[in-house]
Amino acid sequence: MICSMTGFGRSKVENDTFQITVEMKSVNHRFLEMSIRLPKQMMVFEDKIRKIIAKQVRRGRIEVSISITGEGLVERKLTVNWELLKQYQSIMENIKGKFQLQDSITLGQLMRMPEVTAIEEIENVNEQFETSLYEAVRQAAHMLKTMRDGEGERLHKDIAYRLQEIHNCVNAIIPHAPIVTQKYRERLENRLKELHNQDLDEQRLLTEIAIFAERSDIHEELVRLQSHLDQFREALQITEPVGRKMDFIVQEMHREVNTIGSKANDLTISKYVVEMKNNLEKIREQVQNIE
Repeated sequence: MICSMTGFGRSKVENDTFQITVEMKSVNHRFLEMSIRLPKQMMVFEDKIRKIIAKQVRRGRIEVSISITGEGLVERKLTVNWELLKQYQSIMENIKGKFQLQDSITLGQLMRMPEVTAIEEIENVNEQFETSLYEAVRQAAHMLKTMRDGEGERLHKDIAYRLQEIHNCVNAIIPHAPIVTQKYRERLENRLKELHNQDLDEQRLLTEIAIFAERSDIHEELVRLQSHLDQFREALQITEPVGRKMDFIVQEMHREVNTIGSKANDLTISKYVVEMKNNLEKIREQVQNIE
């Protein structure tokens, strides 16, 4: 069954220490492309996250947002740059001596100097957190896949309906095509009678009809169009990504239909050609969103 490239997935995993929220949305794209936003200290997990998602989706642009809250994940530690502090003190003492200043150097003055103190964040990520993170990603990816599959079913029904409409047009054209040549013969006979008002040259008439018949013959185009319809129906049943294959088949069907329209030179066939083109255009739009 075909799969859409449009979908959304969301999951939340939490305990007493942390809460992990994962959101995913996908749109159509030529290849599989992921954009993952997660806290800087969690970048080490990105490669595994990508692999988990790739097991569920094989084509499309996937935007992933991961938010994490919890006090236990990062420990903050205040540090002092003792070497820099000594330099500040030495410079202050030199300035004080050079200008014979009486003011004393206080601890508060030293501590306010740039980069003397810093808050260092130490990751406190344990195995439980890592397992929970991957589980949250799996749940969101599964929800995304489920939505894409559901949309794929809707696309399948719509495309199958339009393929049948095109098939009906082909079946209507097949018995009508020979009539086109016969009508041309009648028009040609009447026209020649009007112009010459004399007995017709039967051989010349047959030659003209043969040329027209060859030029307007659409049998091969109809056969190829039927073949493309069969190929498309088969593609609808494939579980592997078939979006690009379907896009190619639609282009081929467009080509055959255009040729039929240009060669037939008949109002009835032209009506069916317009109907087939309308359905093909709808199918083409749908195919752009198939994985």
